[in-house]
Amino acid sequence: MRILITNDDGINAPGLATLQKIAEQIAGDPDLVTTVAPAFEQSGVAHCISYSHPTLISEMGPRRFAIEGSPADCVLAAVHVVMKDTPPDLILSGVNRGNNSAENAMYSGTLGAAIEGALQGIPSIAMSQFFGPDNKDLNDPFESALTFGAEAVAKILAQDPKEQDGYRLFYNVNFPPCSAAQTKGLRAAEQGIRPNTRFSAIEQASPTGRTFLWAKGGNQQQATAPGSDAALNLDGYVSITPMRANLTDYSALSDLKDALS
Repeated sequence: MRILITNDDGINAPGLATLQKIAEQIAGDPDLVTTVAPAFEQSGVAHCISYSHPTLISEMGPRRFAIEGSPADCVLAAVHVVMKDTPPDLILSGVNRGNNSAENAMYSGTLGAAIEGALQGIPSIAMSQFFGPDNKDLNDPFESALTFGAEAVAKILAQDPKEQDGYRLFYNVNFPPCSAAQTKGLRAAEQGIRPNTRFSAIEQASPTGRTFLWAKGGNQQQATAPGSDAALNLDGYVSITPMRANLTDYSALSDLKDALS
């Protein structure tokens, strides 16, 4: 199985090194794993692509490429340039430093790569490591992801429908903010929403008197509804959420059709 790995934290991020180990477990051969990742951190860019300007690609070593662009750019570069003669059978994105549960999924460059992979017709899985007081100071805070990552991928691939019409499934996997020993196992979960938790912006004056804005996240330790992603993560479970790029709300669509008819 040929595997493409990418991320949004950048090609030198420790989570990508964790993902390399996970991918090698799955592939069974390091030569079947290719890295195409952003040259610099691209957190929060979601499914952005560099549509209006060219993107520099640099070969950093055997099967290892850096792209001066977004995670979705990396998938495009891999599928249509780097691996065009031997396309990937699987795309893995991550392991992100921080969770992409709940509303974070909408901003995530890690998920952006998985979305693009699915749009290219390739099985794609985004993987993120929740951080919290029980794992942030471990020697390896990605311990849960490293221990349970290959199992999560295997379970997903065994269940993933082989023939899919329309928008292809991709998967959002979040590992809990605890050690591997504290991790309770895998659970399927819907995407949740943290009550009263939103991204915001704060302003700050520079020494020259100019005003700059910083994006600020909300409380990541706030649980979502029982059984949904962040609630399960905070309870020690790996959450797996199947997703599609189709954003249509079908119940609202039905009501709207009735109202407009």
